[in-house]
Amino acid sequence: MDALRVARSIRAIRVRLGWRQIDLATRCHLSRSFISKVERGLIGDVDLDHLDRMCNALGADIDLRIRWRGEGLDRLLDEAHATLVDHVVRELQGLGWETAVEVTFNDYGDRGSVDVLGWHQVAGALLVVEVKSVVPDAQATLMPLDRKARLGRKIGLVRGWEAVTVSRLLVVADRPINRRRIARLASTFEAAFPARGRSIRRWLRVPVGSIAGLWFLSDSPARGVRRASAARLRVNPRRRPRIKVG
Repeated sequence: MDALRVARSIRAIRVRLGWRQIDLATRCHLSRSFISKVERGLIGDVDLDHLDRMCNALGADIDLRIRWRGEGLDRLLDEAHATLVDHVVRELQGLGWETAVEVTFNDYGDRGSVDVLGWHQVAGALLVVEVKSVVPDAQATLMPLDRKARLGRKIGLVRGWEAVTVSRLLVVADRPINRRRIARLASTFEAAFPARGRSIRRWLRVPVGSIAGLWFLSDSPARGVRRASAARLRVNPRRRPRIKVG
């Protein structure tokens, strides 16, 4: 981390907003001496959570990048993401969903890919799943998933899935750092994803209506299970639950 750049950035944004150090300290519930310390570049022993709180108060984000053995870290992160995708697919398989992974789309230049696309034929339910091994920031997490959900019916039709309802699910690796980051923005995430835990599982078993949920899942490989490449997974349901109407 470039301590001098961090210091200059914090101070520049604060000054642009017309705030004094005490104003920023009040907004992020930290001391003025801490703000002064950061702005002088003395961040060697600074708690990253405190630095993150300061940036959030300024409307900024921390972009902390770690490099390791050339492309070694990219491969490691891809593996963590693939493991989490595999977990999602196995969970959906056990609950009677058809799935496809890394589903690309191009709607009048609006391009992207869906990590996991779930289809429940009996209910006519389409599920757009975004998988995150880490949560970078709220905007980078919420906006892409919202866009994909809005295009959900079109994306499903390409595969012959005529959706009656489209739901969205944010799956996050169950790690303390991810839980802390989401907890700090609890109101934002609760508004975007009101469904959690058991309510998500109940809906997945009987997907009547639509849902927007946040689901914490382990990204550790399952013991005794040979992990397949997520890019090649296509899962067909073994059974489909009956849905009672009326």
